[in-house]
Amino acid sequence: MSDSTTSGSWDGPWYRVHTEQFEAAFLPNAGEDVEAVDNVDVFVDLKDGFRWSATIITLAQVEILMSRWATSGEALAGRYFWCSDGLIVRDAGISNMTRVLAGLIDTGEFTQVLQLLDD
Repeated sequence: MSDSTTSGSWDGPWYRVHTEQFEAAFLPNAGEDVEAVDNVDVFVDLKDGFRWSATIITLAQVEILMSRWATSGEALAGRYFWCSDGLIVRDAGISNMTRVLAGLIDTGEFTQVLQLLDD
C-alpha cells in the first residue's frame, strides 16, 4: 500500500492533505485535533480530474451513535446505522484515513467505495 502522504495544512475550515495520487479536503469540527477525528466528511480530487466524496467514521463512533440512539429511539432504537457514502474505518485520525484512501486506490476499490460527484 502506498504511504506517500504528506502532512496536511489548514485552508479555512478545510484540512487538506496532498499525496502523489490525490488531494483530500477533510472538514473536521472547529478546533478538533486532526489525529482524533472519528467522523468527518471528505472530498477527494484524483489526478484524473474526478472528484469523489465520503463520510468517514470509525467503528467506535458508530457504536457510540447506536448506543445513543438506543435511548433516543432514532434508527429503530439504535438497531441500524446508515449514512450516505459512508466508509467505516477502524482507527481515528486524518493520517489513518488518508492511508485508507490511498490503500483503496492501490487495490482498485476506491471507485466502489466513494461517491463520484458531478461538478
